[in-house]
Amino acid sequence: MSDHAAHRSRLLAGLGPDEALLVFSAPTARRNGDSEYRYRPSSDLFWLTGWEEPDAAAFFRPGDTPWTHFAAPRDPDREVWEGPRGGPQGAKAMGAADAWPIEALPRELPRLLTGVRALHVALGEDAEHDAIVLSAVRRIAKLARTLGHASPETFHAPWKLLHELRLIKGADEVEALRRAAALTAVAHRAAMRATRPGAREYEVEAAIVAATLAGGGTGVGYTPIVAAGAHATTLHHISNRGLLADGDLLLVDAGSEVGWYTADVTRTWPIGRRFSQIQRDAYEVVLAAQQAAIAAVAPGSDFVAVHSAAERTLAEGLGELGLLKGPDRTADLKRYYMHFTGHWLGLDVHDAGLYARDGRPRRFEPGMVVTVEPGVYVQATDPDAPAAWRGLGIRIEDDVLVTETGCEVLTAAIPKSVDALHALRDEDLGA
Repeated sequence: MSDHAAHRSRLLAGLGPDEALLVFSAPTARRNGDSEYRYRPSSDLFWLTGWEEPDAAAFFRPGDTPWTHFAAPRDPDREVWEGPRGGPQGAKAMGAADAWPIEALPRELPRLLTGVRALHVALGEDAEHDAIVLSAVRRIAKLARTLGHASPETFHAPWKLLHELRLIKGADEVEALRRAAALTAVAHRAAMRATRPGAREYEVEAAIVAATLAGGGTGVGYTPIVAAGAHATTLHHISNRGLLADGDLLLVDAGSEVGWYTADVTRTWPIGRRFSQIQRDAYEVVLAAQQAAIAAVAPGSDFVAVHSAAERTLAEGLGELGLLKGPDRTADLKRYYMHFTGHWLGLDVHDAGLYARDGRPRRFEPGMVVTVEPGVYVQATDPDAPAAWRGLGIRIEDDVLVTETGCEVLTAAIPKSVDALHALRDEDLGA
């Protein structure tokens, strides 16, 4: 789905004639023993090339050879166990101007760096990669002294150019996120159908993962949070072993991934048929806060405005309900709402891109995609909270595209009104 050639064109247009970018693939990760996790490609490398294999690197520089790729060569014996690899020829078929075995990178990199003064590369993330880069820089620096060629003088982290490009989504990326949102709607509906008193959190997680994979997703974009009752007051509760009890709420934070682009959605619903009165009152306040925050998403606005809109609504509503009692409700709110209201979204659930420039909040621009996710979390052991509030956790989260005139909620199809949730609970639990 992704238009990788267009992404490369944007990158090359942003590089000067004496600049280059080097991107490595993500490593494989061992789960335990000799068993590995299912491979997930590097977001940066995938965005630029579509390459989905480990043991690879890509070098980009304006000119006659804009993309040089390094890949693990074909190995028939290994492929019997791990499946086919593309190899250097596969990279050329995908558009690389030149391609080499990955073992050739230390030898070829000094040549590629000749004439490059500024290298964009992620240093400090992988010691082996750092050693390859620094060795090549030392070699070309010696040649530069003798032959007068330019050699790398400065290093730039990927956020300086590449991640700024990833922040503004193209039409291909928006379409991928729409598909991820649509599949996430299916997964959340499956989660709700699996919700019943006496079930376990992992049963709901299983429904989410099954729906995502059955729908053609590349997986879930992050470990689902399935938090019943007081577990919802732990922001990243992922053990997912708890019991679902009638009368409690279930908070589900899960996003399906399509073409490696992920949605990020949270809904909170009754495990039984209905919200209790205090649950409903608190839920309505969080929903109002989310609606106010979404209304603040528009070109020229920023995350601070979004967060402030959510905070004001939460402080007022929770004060009226008696949870906040002090004279400064916004300050008191931080005890029950301790996270920011949103983040960038795309290939990564916390996607690439700066949040501030020159010490000021980053202004929204068309093509950016953000989450909007206010909540309230009251610890079960909080001695100052009214007894009816203790152990109550609620979050509501949607994915929002900044448009030319305002915003579009990509995940609007996933129900969140009290009446809609009650109707679905009736449907799931029977008449």
